[in-house]
Amino acid sequence: MTVASKDYLYELFNLEGKVALVTGSTGVLGGAMAHGLARAGARVGIIGRREAKAKEVADSIQAEGGTSMALPADVLRQDQLIEIRNRVLQEWGRIDILVNAAGGNVPDAFVPPQGSIFDVPIEATRRVVDLNFYGTILPTMVFGEAMVRGEHVQQPSGCIVNISSMAALRAITRTMGYSAAKAAVTNFTQWLAVELAHKFGEGVRVNAIAPGFFLGEQNRSVLINSDGNPTPRGKLIINRTPLGRFGRPEELITTLLWLCSPASSFVTGVVVPVDGGFSAFSGV
Repeated sequence: MTVASKDYLYELFNLEGKVALVTGSTGVLGGAMAHGLARAGARVGIIGRREAKAKEVADSIQAEGGTSMALPADVLRQDQLIEIRNRVLQEWGRIDILVNAAGGNVPDAFVPPQGSIFDVPIEATRRVVDLNFYGTILPTMVFGEAMVRGEHVQQPSGCIVNISSMAALRAITRTMGYSAAKAAVTNFTQWLAVELAHKFGEGVRVNAIAPGFFLGEQNRSVLINSDGNPTPRGKLIINRTPLGRFGRPEELITTLLWLCSPASSFVTGVVVPVDGGFSAFSGV
């Protein structure tokens, strides 16, 4: 490989000078993605409800030599998101990348092991749909607008990456509300990709990542026992994953960097599984 080709590949994946906002980056997966973007040269805004945790993540990025700031907010509060947008535009002058990583489930929204859909409180399902679906739409409306409109915008450009799920692609027991919400995120990704390309041109792209099973704060106790061994549900998942293990958070980073960089300039409206083969396997 020549030096010129190395330089070419570097430029394809280089995010120097870009400004990225990551919702849910106070969590395990969102935090890993925020670190990955910073290591690729982007300035990264850490958005999450937990102010102390947001500052901790931002400080850890800066300790590695990156540029970051904590932006505590609730993704379901449009007024708080607008305040963040104004602050980012004032301090960094632009928004190039939005990663909608906020989401998750709530205990009451799981179908009970010995119950059925008829035992799930509808309010719990609403909370899950709000967090995962509206928690994707609202940041997109607020921060996406900054990519295509405003005094700082000479030509509309930007990348939006949503986080879908295997639950949107396969029927996974007990996660009714979460599955429906993530399926909506997948559909919204495809719809928005077409909408923004038609209205604002090829510079604005929208894609999604559908992670397989990764250990996070919310699902660790469901998938792993206190002794570190998989629970019965965890064993079932591993048995249905051809690579035979759970994913590691850092394994989401390269796909994210590809979707946010010039390397994917002709890619929009896709949902990329990062799942160890889970979505390809019938179980037989």
